[in-house]
Amino acid sequence: MSTFKLQDCHKQTLKDICKSFNNNPGELISVLHKTQSEFGYLPEAIQREIANNLKISVAKVYGVVTFYSFFTMTPKGKYPISVCTGTACYVRGAEKIVDELKDQLKIKVGGVTEDGKFSLDCLRCVGACGLAPVVLIGEKVYGRVEAHQIKGILESYE
Repeated sequence: MSTFKLQDCHKQTLKDICKSFNNNPGELISVLHKTQSEFGYLPEAIQREIANNLKISVAKVYGVVTFYSFFTMTPKGKYPISVCTGTACYVRGAEKIVDELKDQLKIKVGGVTEDGKFSLDCLRCVGACGLAPVVLIGEKVYGRVEAHQIKGILESYE
């Protein structure tokens, strides 16, 4: 359950985003992408407002948000970390990478560090199987990552 409080300025931003897609319910995924870019995540209050603007059910919005792994209902860190756990990455040690990140950051998968700097998630194939295992930090891709490299990678974000 989110503690996000929808303010009037947020409502206006959401209204503007929906309007930029002509309040077309068929553009729901585009609206959600743009909204998540603006707010960083899609809490329940935002989903309700989008549903209201597009004149569709909240259940439909929620269904799309929960179906696509790109969308998140929880805030992310300043530097969101995603570890690919697709077949190639998994076989080449992605689980060890995830374990090392959990140890270094002192968070679980799906968590955010206390300082809000990092969040940790797993995702399925990023299409870079030749670089397995792959770690994404924001938009930066790290390939052929080994557990002993994690500390240095994280330190580069200090």
